[in-house]
Amino acid sequence: MTYAYIGKDRRRVEDPRLLVGRGGYIADLRLPGMLHAAILRSPVPHARIRSVDATEALRLPGVVAVLTGEDCKAKLNPCMNFGPATIAQYPLAVDKVRYVGEAVAAVVAENRYLAEDGVDLLEVDYETLPPVTDPMAAMEPESALLHEEHGSNIGYERTFEFGDVNAAFAGADLVVEDTLHWGRSAGVPMETTGAVAQPGFNGVLEIYCNSLNFSYFSFLIAATLRIPSNKLTMKPVPAGGSFGSKLAAHKVPTLAGFLALQVGRPVSYVEDRLDNLMNSDHHGCDRFYEARMGFRADGTITGLDIDVVDDYGAYMQFGVGHHGNAFSQVVGPYRFRDVRYRIRAVLTDKCQQGAYRGFGSEVHNWVLERLVDQGAARLGLAPEEIRRCNFIQPDQFPYTIPGGNLYDSGDYPAVLDKALSMIDLNKWRAEQKRLREEEGRHIGIGLATTQERSVFSSTEFWSMVEKPVLPVTSSPESATVTIDPTGQFQLLLHCQSMWGNSPETVGATVLAEEFGIPPESVNVRYADSAHALPSTGPGGSRYTVMVAGAIRGASRKLRKKLIDIAAHTLEEAPEDLELVDARVQVRDAPETGLTLAELAATAYFFALSLPEGMTSGLEESYTYDHPYTTLPAPDGSDFGVFYPIMGHACHIVVLEVDPDTGIPSFLDYVAVHDAGTIVNPRSLGGHVTGGATQGIGTTLYEELAYDEDGQFQSSTFRDYLIPTANEAPAFRIGHVQTPSPFTEYGIKGGGEGGRMVAPAAVSAAIDDALREYGMRVRRLPVKPADIVATVRAGRSAEGAV
Repeated sequence: MTYAYIGKDRRRVEDPRLLVGRGGYIADLRLPGMLHAAILRSPVPHARIRSVDATEALRLPGVVAVLTGEDCKAKLNPCMNFGPATIAQYPLAVDKVRYVGEAVAAVVAENRYLAEDGVDLLEVDYETLPPVTDPMAAMEPESALLHEEHGSNIGYERTFEFGDVNAAFAGADLVVEDTLHWGRSAGVPMETTGAVAQPGFNGVLEIYCNSLNFSYFSFLIAATLRIPSNKLTMKPVPAGGSFGSKLAAHKVPTLAGFLALQVGRPVSYVEDRLDNLMNSDHHGCDRFYEARMGFRADGTITGLDIDVVDDYGAYMQFGVGHHGNAFSQVVGPYRFRDVRYRIRAVLTDKCQQGAYRGFGSEVHNWVLERLVDQGAARLGLAPEEIRRCNFIQPDQFPYTIPGGNLYDSGDYPAVLDKALSMIDLNKWRAEQKRLREEEGRHIGIGLATTQERSVFSSTEFWSMVEKPVLPVTSSPESATVTIDPTGQFQLLLHCQSMWGNSPETVGATVLAEEFGIPPESVNVRYADSAHALPSTGPGGSRYTVMVAGAIRGASRKLRKKLIDIAAHTLEEAPEDLELVDARVQVRDAPETGLTLAELAATAYFFALSLPEGMTSGLEESYTYDHPYTTLPAPDGSDFGVFYPIMGHACHIVVLEVDPDTGIPSFLDYVAVHDAGTIVNPRSLGGHVTGGATQGIGTTLYEELAYDEDGQFQSSTFRDYLIPTANEAPAFRIGHVQTPSPFTEYGIKGGGEGGRMVAPAAVSAAIDDALREYGMRVRRLPVKPADIVATVRAGRSAEGAV
């Protein structure tokens, strides 16, 4: 279908105020009488808190209060938690600290400088306990326990099997195995998480925050604060990025609210960079795999067997949702039916996991593609050949995978063909050979494919749990569209939304498509939690699909009202009218009609000219529920359909590796994505570029490291290395569009695809560049020292021969 606005490159509506520095940050917010908080962080990984002495801190002029875990325990309920109830967490550590950087006490003062000075004056008596840093050792019976009430350092253990895995491997001509480790990294937004809380005179606590899902979970924060949910209003301050790290950043607004209630004045708490790196509650996955895959001689995959130990850190706020994401695309784009997947979620003395772009599915894809690459090499097949022979075919959609999830649509061969047409592999393979022979240069080519699940159903949250406490089934999105008396449009969004996914551009584009108005004429606003309709917010590449559905639903209601007013005024049948270019006109006589401004004036000012029973005004709201989902099977035999809007991508990387320094440099990078119908190619290209760059960071540079004693080693950007424009390649981006049959306009999500596939493609390219030395990337990030050691070992083996 051809659209007037959807699918056209447009500058983002959000950009003007961002580019002139008027986007607004939580740290810029000032309220009368506002105080500031700073946090004392634990210097030890595991210890009992015997006492906190605040005597000297409270003597410091300007310090108003010091709050500790004991105050939390007495006056709060535990923080929101979707993991085991026996693993409770508070905004400040209660009884024990469980990782370096955990918040121990908060100092509230007249300004942040005095609060930090007060922190320096606190004295804590710790009874140190043995650190638990190795997840394998943590599972042993003699290991020290992080949570005695839980009784084990294993937060979750279960094996899922779909099909007959033993038979799949028995019938395989080749079985490949690998031991793999995906290291811990994180989304590091320009702005850290922050909140400003203000107790109101009417008993309402107001919290300004930059968390994403405030309207979805505000009642849970109210429960932690022990206040009625109608006495908490959360106000969005949408700025500064997220990459998943603010998906449900609940502890910071909860702490700010608690402090404000205790001192009776507004309190601002904004993480500094050290807080964010050490204590953000949103570290990415840290997984250890024993994995194997079976193949027939022609390259057909027969089955997959995964045994994963996942280092969750000290708490489990999201349960094992990271693995639910992996299960949503457990076979990738391939047709095999037999899967075994064992999970052990382990507690260690580290900051806990949260959401980061991909939320666990990107890790599984890296493992899947590592095995496919190994199978291709062992069978003598080209990377593109082995993938092509295993792809789910276009005529097989909708396609149900092992585990029960559904892929809605796709054309994976077309995506591969598009990528191959953009890069000319034959040319690069010839150049690779020539440069090695003539100049001794090591060029590698890596190709990887991936699924990009989008639009989660909330059944994902409990589908892997045998006895869910709260088996929720709703994850909607809402929008309110208003046409004012002069015919101008207001769009009210009912959740927080960072500007990375361009919500205002999406909203303005959809309204332009529905009403034929200029997109730049739309004014977009955000509701606070006191006025918000049901809205889940961004996360899981869902927001563009869901907000487009909500806006279109509200638009249809408004269009009907406009046409009914026009029909009454023009004395025409409603079915004989159409809305074209901001005007309702007669189909066969377009010269007869009324503009939106004329209709709006009637709607607001001339009630006696309206159809009988119609009320004045032009405002409609719509709540858009999940476009397609089913319940998990009662016997646990499948998870139901919980992530069916399935995108796809292929990345091909050409890079050179210096064998003496281990440093790679990019020569070419092609990324082709299928995100269904594209709303704005410019915004989607930004998603692919940013996501792929973060994937390169995870692969080559970024590591949230702890030593064996539990000390955090990545507390500054000198230690935690983020790729800049100098390290990122010049991406060449292409698109294939297979519209979803389930969503409005056929849109699929596209927010996470770059990071989903870049690690696998870059790993394959490094292997290919140094294949003669036995290079095989098994651990991320792969460091220059690892590469050099492999090359030296390979050269020594050659010399010995």
